[in-house]
Amino acid sequence: MDNNRVKEFEARVSKELYGDIVPFWSGKAVDEKGGFVGRMNNEGVVDKTAPRGLVLDTRILWAFSAFYVFDNKPEHLVWAKRAYDYLMEHFWDKEFGGMYWTVDWQGKALDNRKQIYGESFAMYALSEYYRATKNQDALDKAKIIFDRMEQHVWDKLYGGYFERYERDWSKSKEQQLTSGDQAAAKSMNTSLHAIEAIANLYDVTKDPLVGKRLEEMLNIYADYIAHPYGTYSQLFFDERWNPKSETVSFGHDIEASWLMHRDAEILNNPKVLAKIRRMAIKLAKFDYDFGLDNKRSMYYEADNKGVSNSEKHWWVQAEAAVGFLNAYQLTGREDYFDAAYNIWGFIEEAIVDKKNGEWFWKVDAKGNVDRASMKVSEWKCPYHNGRACVELIQRLRKIADSV
Repeated sequence: MDNNRVKEFEARVSKELYGDIVPFWSGKAVDEKGGFVGRMNNEGVVDKTAPRGLVLDTRILWAFSAFYVFDNKPEHLVWAKRAYDYLMEHFWDKEFGGMYWTVDWQGKALDNRKQIYGESFAMYALSEYYRATKNQDALDKAKIIFDRMEQHVWDKLYGGYFERYERDWSKSKEQQLTSGDQAAAKSMNTSLHAIEAIANLYDVTKDPLVGKRLEEMLNIYADYIAHPYGTYSQLFFDERWNPKSETVSFGHDIEASWLMHRDAEILNNPKVLAKIRRMAIKLAKFDYDFGLDNKRSMYYEADNKGVSNSEKHWWVQAEAAVGFLNAYQLTGREDYFDAAYNIWGFIEEAIVDKKNGEWFWKVDAKGNVDRASMKVSEWKCPYHNGRACVELIQRLRKIADSV
């Protein structure tokens, strides 16, 4: 491995993090009335009456907390605290515990249901904020969310977490994340991020029950969510973990390949780690063989006939860069390093908005930018790309030290 190439890769990633992503979210995305804006288009125009989504706000809290843990820059705590204060004032359910799914532009509850995907991100963000600040209230709130999920959401018969609950944590008749999703008792996406959140909580508490659930969920992912051949993740399931879809989501697979491995490292159970390592390598290989366009960008989805959606989404590219670098670290295959390197070049070339900052949502197969999708929205935030930058920098430094 060429050490100069590794260091050049790291420098480019660092430039994107500190020269674009952080300034955008600590500048243009700040709402002077509190928290951060709910929606902004690609020209920088803010919708002042847009609702605020739990996923957006918790991911902003996680991102700035993680940035501080990474580099100890005190300004990151300023923005983390801003996100935390807004969440506690407007999203936290003081009567039943947990977080509302959305609030309106004035901070009043709009959808007060408990979507487990969102609750997981709240647990993830609060535990990271605690790691950064040692704020006990944040950790206590993360524990309350875990306890509510333990009492009401955990499936005591077949394991795993269901999808949606009413405000009082009674089970909702609707079991899906968004209107476009298949209605199913359980899903890969919610499970993936529940594992991520539980791992983070376990990392800062070492609570035995949290660790037990982490181990169970990692095994569920490897045994039921991953296809029996281990090549890709199945997306939707009934309560007994029987699969209900055949769609391949390349972005989720490459994200799972590194994220589940990292979470297994947190658990630190040799048997589980070896199992997840094997799964991670298989997922990365499948994505490398079938999900890449000319080995420099990643398609969105496939079905049993091949690639079914050839768009290049921002978050998929971010996860692919990390996932293939992780695959290189696990296998030593330099073609995986090359894939990560090339995908980062594609991000710089096609995804980064060089005029107005941050990243476009997606480009089509011909490289045309989708300018209709929001720059900031309930689902567009600094989680995927900000996290990718931190992960890439840390991993590239380790690689450089070992060369």
